[in-house]
Amino acid sequence: MIREDLRNIAIIAHVDHGKTTLVDAMLKQSGVFRKNQIVAERIMDSNDLEREKGITILAKNASVRYKNTKINIIDTPGHADFSGEVERVLKMVDGVLLLVDAFEGPMPQTRFVLSKALELNHKVIIVVNKVDREGADIEKTENDVLELLMELQANDTQLDSPYVFCSAKEGIASLNSGLKGTDLSPLFDTILKHINPPKGDDDKPLQVLISSIDYNDYVGRIAIGRIERGRIKANSDVAVVNFHNPKEPYKAKVTNMYGFEGVKREPIEDAYVGDIISFSGIPDISIGDTICDSEFIEAIEFAKISLPTIEMTFSVNDSPFAGREGKFVTSRHLRERLFRETLKDVSLKVKETELAEAFIVMGRGEMHLSILVETMKREGYEFQLSTPRVLYRVIEGVRQEPIEHVYIDVPSDCVGSVCEKMGRRKGEMICMNLSGIRMKMEFLVPARGLFGYRNEFLTDTAGEGIMNTLYEGYAPYKGEIEYRSNGSLIAFETGTAVTYGLYNAQERGVLFINPGEEVYAGMVVGETPKDEDITVNICKKKHVTNMRASGSDEALRLSPPKKMSLEQAMEYIKDDELLEITPVSMRIRKKILDPVIRMRSRLKDKQ
Repeated sequence: MIREDLRNIAIIAHVDHGKTTLVDAMLKQSGVFRKNQIVAERIMDSNDLEREKGITILAKNASVRYKNTKINIIDTPGHADFSGEVERVLKMVDGVLLLVDAFEGPMPQTRFVLSKALELNHKVIIVVNKVDREGADIEKTENDVLELLMELQANDTQLDSPYVFCSAKEGIASLNSGLKGTDLSPLFDTILKHINPPKGDDDKPLQVLISSIDYNDYVGRIAIGRIERGRIKANSDVAVVNFHNPKEPYKAKVTNMYGFEGVKREPIEDAYVGDIISFSGIPDISIGDTICDSEFIEAIEFAKISLPTIEMTFSVNDSPFAGREGKFVTSRHLRERLFRETLKDVSLKVKETELAEAFIVMGRGEMHLSILVETMKREGYEFQLSTPRVLYRVIEGVRQEPIEHVYIDVPSDCVGSVCEKMGRRKGEMICMNLSGIRMKMEFLVPARGLFGYRNEFLTDTAGEGIMNTLYEGYAPYKGEIEYRSNGSLIAFETGTAVTYGLYNAQERGVLFINPGEEVYAGMVVGETPKDEDITVNICKKKHVTNMRASGSDEALRLSPPKKMSLEQAMEYIKDDELLEITPVSMRIRKKILDPVIRMRSRLKDKQ
């Protein structure tokens, strides 16, 4: 059976190349919204964090109707840390739209997701976006994409992929780079013509591969998958089995069933081959499971998701200010929330430790883990984080570590400082090209060598540098790397920071806090240029004398404190420090708060 009335596609691209904006335009032009309906930009980025950061974090499903054909669209993340999302949803589609910025050309993440699509033999439509952008070089972009396809060993059909030139922001497309279109009809027509319709036998026993999981407090887990074979009806009995997991198949019942219409889920009674559906009713369902006919159990092989490369320890907050600001503060709350996240994020792994209040969380990168931390913070959780650590492996008796392929584009006068910092972090240059007044370089760097480097990189290049990273694989351990060379300013006592105390402390280094903020003994309140920790009393008030004028304190001038984002703070902390996260605050502290015990511990380590 061939479903001529259906097409399933995914949109893949590097971050910020316009995937979500293109989906917006496709939805608007297909009549999903009323003419007078007010619609926000980036409709598919429904998550608050996605809107704030301007990136897609979770793959989303939507659909449009064009010429009596339903087109299911999956908007995928572009950041390398969320590539686990892309890997799994590609199994649900028959073709991809490869979106490339006409100014930047194919970027590192483009290479990764395209290689995954080519491995699955998906047909590709190359969409050159932002053709109206100043400095766009369409011809060079076309050549770069062709080179990329050849490098990735695309087959003849994939090498002969059609090109569509568009401006997602304007909602126009054309098949000719020299002509300006009027709407997205050329893109829709190319999808219908070039992407294969789903095939399958709807008379054979049911098979549905689960590629995504959503969660709802009312109905529990909601499974999303594509019907590979047969038909399914709401309230039908099925069997659940997993190809990679040898556990026994078990019987279950599909209750509510939904199809995707526009950006909404609409209840449906039945669906068949090629349809992408979501349903509830199976509490233990997980990604990679196959829903089968209960009389004919046969699992579908699921793509093995790449393993995590870094880990952090999440633990219960035990600082003097614990429990003041958070809603969920116990180890039970923390454990339940972390394990719930693994149900819908296959790239994330959580491991219990010997301590009941600490859990090791493993992910694909700092961005991957920071999004989880930020989400939990907004939900009212209070906890502590350790410094990020890479996951080593022993392969053939050799200790190996994850390596990142780093792509750097900087002004020519910044090359020296970048190369020097990369060398210090065990980076190995593999390519260097001059492009006008800018230099493009590629390095192979240990993943741990990039901890804390992004902020330095922006400072060294005066904000003009562009850095992208892509996971390369494992390689033999490169040796010790020096990270933060500065020490910490540590609060001497618990109390409220005052101007007089901060004024005296700022002579020792850069402060992190303002007057009036509460601090506790052992909390990090600033940094020093020397590689040693200094204890300062920032709660110390000026002694009152009969000689003091009432306005004498007004003459004290404080430098603005250094404020860090969550990602910056995660990269910044040392091995003997923790990051305290609450819904309201973010504090850096020493693991050992007592200065005497801390000093003894340090001397013991040196011995």
